[in-house]
Amino acid sequence: MKNRPPKSNRKPHHLVRMVRGAIAKRNLWLLPCLFACGLFLVTVVPGIAQPPSQGIELPSVVQQVSTPEQLLPQGRQNYEAGKFAEAANLWEQAAQGYAEQGAILNQAQALNYLSSAYQELGQWEQAEKAIATSLNLLQNSAQLESRGVALLAQALNTQGNLQLAKGQTEAALETWKQAEATYDRAGNQTGKLGTRINQAQALQSLGQYRRAKRLLEQLAQELQDQPNSLLKAEGLRSLGVALQTIGDLVQSKAILEESWAISQEFNSSTDTSATLLSIGNIARDLQQYDVALAYYQEAAQEAREPLGQAQAQLNQLSLWVDAQQPQEALPLVPEIESNLSNLSPSRASVYARVNLAESLMKMRNEQRDLTSANSQNIARILATAVQQAKQLQDPRAEAYALTQLGKLYEQTQQWQNAKGLTEEALKIAQRIDAADITARSAWQLGRLLKHQGNITEATAAYRNAFENLQSLRSDLVAINSEVQFSFKESVEPIYREFVGLLLQPNANQADLKQARQAIEALQLAELDNFFGDACLGIKPVQIDEIDAKAAVIYPIILSDRLEVIASLPNQPLRHYATPLPSHKIEATLEELYSSLYPGYSNTDRLQLSQQVYDWLIRPAEADLDSSGIKTLVFVLDGFLRNLPMGALYDGKQYLVEKYDIALSPGLQLFPQGLERQQLKVLAVGLTEARQGFSPLPSVEGEMAKISSQVSSEVLLNQEFTRTRFQSEIEDKSFPVVHLATHGQFSSNPAETFLLTWDDRIDVKDFDILFQKRKLGLVNPIELLVLSACQTAAGDNRATLGLAGLALRSGAHSTLASLWSVNDESTAKLMSEFYRQLTQDNGSITKAEALRQAQLSLLKDPSYKHPYFWASFVLIGNWL
Repeated sequence: MKNRPPKSNRKPHHLVRMVRGAIAKRNLWLLPCLFACGLFLVTVVPGIAQPPSQGIELPSVVQQVSTPEQLLPQGRQNYEAGKFAEAANLWEQAAQGYAEQGAILNQAQALNYLSSAYQELGQWEQAEKAIATSLNLLQNSAQLESRGVALLAQALNTQGNLQLAKGQTEAALETWKQAEATYDRAGNQTGKLGTRINQAQALQSLGQYRRAKRLLEQLAQELQDQPNSLLKAEGLRSLGVALQTIGDLVQSKAILEESWAISQEFNSSTDTSATLLSIGNIARDLQQYDVALAYYQEAAQEAREPLGQAQAQLNQLSLWVDAQQPQEALPLVPEIESNLSNLSPSRASVYARVNLAESLMKMRNEQRDLTSANSQNIARILATAVQQAKQLQDPRAEAYALTQLGKLYEQTQQWQNAKGLTEEALKIAQRIDAADITARSAWQLGRLLKHQGNITEATAAYRNAFENLQSLRSDLVAINSEVQFSFKESVEPIYREFVGLLLQPNANQADLKQARQAIEALQLAELDNFFGDACLGIKPVQIDEIDAKAAVIYPIILSDRLEVIASLPNQPLRHYATPLPSHKIEATLEELYSSLYPGYSNTDRLQLSQQVYDWLIRPAEADLDSSGIKTLVFVLDGFLRNLPMGALYDGKQYLVEKYDIALSPGLQLFPQGLERQQLKVLAVGLTEARQGFSPLPSVEGEMAKISSQVSSEVLLNQEFTRTRFQSEIEDKSFPVVHLATHGQFSSNPAETFLLTWDDRIDVKDFDILFQKRKLGLVNPIELLVLSACQTAAGDNRATLGLAGLALRSGAHSTLASLWSVNDESTAKLMSEFYRQLTQDNGSITKAEALRQAQLSLLKDPSYKHPYFWASFVLIGNWL
């Protein structure tokens, strides 16, 4: 959160840096929202200005000789217009003028503003020097009167923002606590509220999501206690955006709707339009595209100024383009250009012009005869964006616009121009430490070098992009409306293409280790993107340290081949490839998935199963045999996650007949095992139909059988309420939690849940539900069993939900089903699993217990088809 200079005739304003939680389709870069001493102005989509005609120049940076009192508001006007270099120039003069006058408080204020401008320009040393001088002046003042205390609070706010931007998150948190106390001294409750929102952002960056959410909920209550006003409406809107950041979309929407109602009560079209845009963005995040479109359209109608109308129209445009309906998008283009023609050049106009070009480039790729989307028109838009950025002396905006212009030249196969522009953009981005733009431009340069056949330099460029993505991990899940940065289009391909370059036929061990690291990083990035936050802690481990009889198989689907890395204890990594286009690989995998249901030809199923076995296992078969491997651990990619590896067939037997099998989202996320305790189970479930789900009549027998085998506490039907379940989890120690209830795994976290008698538990609630155990206040869960859940039909990425739920619970191991299975066979498998687990004083591993339970069904003529036994998979610690 940054302090922002006040508008003329208003009290000091403060700039709040907020980012919204992300899903696969949305953006990456961070754009500040405005917290104005109680005014929260959420920037959703910047405006676009028409290209200036020849001969038109921007206003000069320095006016005629002016007093500091004149320079301060002039800088403010430029800052608010996105002209940060001009603002910095004016405020530097103002600070010098006040210093000559001996006006210490005014000098400190000007330096505070100057630091904010330098931060926008990426000039970190100058920003630090300016704010340090400001704080020194204020803190050395003998006795600060009320204005001085308020200025000190603002300066601390600015320092906290600078610390956060430089990655000093803990320092930023402490600084904002000081700012809060100082605002309290000054009696400025709105300033205090703003710093507490900043603290919530810092807590989120530190991964302390529960504390962040609790703080935001407290702030919501404080706002509720205030009388209705535009100040309250804007505060609620900023708070709603902050809650969206941590993925609490339900509460975010409720708060935004209240903000909307208050804005309407006071007839503020600007606030109403901005809030409608925010609600529309939540609907878009929830993949409710028709709803989002309706909100965007209403926001455009409500807006009274060209910028507000353009913001709403740009959101509509990108939505139609993403939906691949260019004919619906086309009529918006002239309307947008008409509205934007009245906007002056600014960073907002540069970013929005680039966004407009991005949408037009997508439209051009889909339908090349569109007049407004021809390459010459797009080039003109981007050239103007570059020109404006240079005139504004805004290196970040310039690097972003140059990268996009280079991308256009890449698409039109003007390779040398593309390379030159991209290298220029990369140089600027690296100079100002803009890791987000560096990642994007380095990736683009890598593609261009690869096209030239320069694999060595291309790999180095991709490594640069990969390393910058890793440094941005906590921000990759954030959204910002400045730029279009889709996870699926602009993040995931960097990992896959980097792996593809590393896994050359002559790849050395360093290349293979880097490729394995990139594969695991992709797994982690997908889960972060699924949750909308980087909540998963990582700790690299070696397979040798875990299990000397386990091998890890890393398959990854690339555009032109399937690559597999095999990691065996105390041996060099090896890799092998199957040269097939990705669409053919995925078609085979999807057909194999379909064949696992009864009614499909057994001959065809075994043939498909053997084909996939040949891809993944056959090349390593001899090494696995000679190494005495007992357990295969798969770090699966793409549609492979939907397939049970135990059902792969070598021509004579299934893989489960030879090996214990486990799944892992990567050894970086490997949960350390516990000493095997006396087995005690909390078994909960539903037998009756609830909330539209069918009854599960065999669950009662399943519970009874478990209770007869191990010490258990059972909550069935009416006893299995959300509140009772949470109480049992928090207050008692159960190494095993067994849930025999309906549930669904989906690629959409909002549709990943477990059913209780009176409610449902969403995946994002699991970390709160199991928080005491994860914090060590109660013994962690050794094993979480989900015996009646299923993946969402037609969702090729649904198993992300399964992996996410497993990790979010903090359970060391999770046993679950990839599809809904006959509940009688499930009860039989579960009974055998627990019987195996309790044999030999609990010395058998969980993976072996599952394998023996599956084999018991395989040997039963009634259940020998893989449909009955193969769907059950073990995720996490297999020991």
